[in-house]
Amino acid sequence: MSFDTATLLAALPAAMLFALVTSITPGPNNTMLLASGVNFGFRRTLPHLLGISAGVAILSTLVGLGLAQAFARFAWLYTVLETLSVAYLLYLAWKIATSSTVQVRDGERRPMRFIEAAAFQWVNPKAWMMVLTAATTIHLHSSLSLNAIFMALVFIVVGFPCITLWAAFGTSLRRVLMQPRYLRTFNWTMALLLVLSLYPIVAHALR
Repeated sequence: MSFDTATLLAALPAAMLFALVTSITPGPNNTMLLASGVNFGFRRTLPHLLGISAGVAILSTLVGLGLAQAFARFAWLYTVLETLSVAYLLYLAWKIATSSTVQVRDGERRPMRFIEAAAFQWVNPKAWMMVLTAATTIHLHSSLSLNAIFMALVFIVVGFPCITLWAAFGTSLRRVLMQPRYLRTFNWTMALLLVLSLYPIVAHALR
């Protein structure tokens, strides 16, 4: 058995556990998937799910290939990212809070598209925490490029079923939340949780 194969097998359980915990716990992606499942159903939320999985994998690969070093060298870039993250998450929280009906007519409201969900990972603070931590602490291969690719695959294989559970749970709540007042309460709660997910950025800024 080669050294790299041994390294992969030794580090894989830790990588999978890390991907499991970070993917299934609450955060911006899962909060929005839960809300999308309630408001649009599972089938219409599927592009959102696939976009998240692809976006995290792409971000993980690029960070593993050297983007993390760029942020370390140019700290102001990370500050810009944090500012954009806060602004966009507040905008999404408002959009969720003001969603007021499960029955959506064509052209009025829609779930997040694949490209939008993938692009959102670039301003998602939890996604950045996930991939930066993985890139600096998990070593699946001695080659930096292969390590980045392997970690991206782990995020897809382990993470996609985890986030799917959130969309499916939201879909299961549709009947309960058919009454507008219940749906408004749910959407405002989801919006509040999305705002609370900004805590890591606020804590970092305070430090």
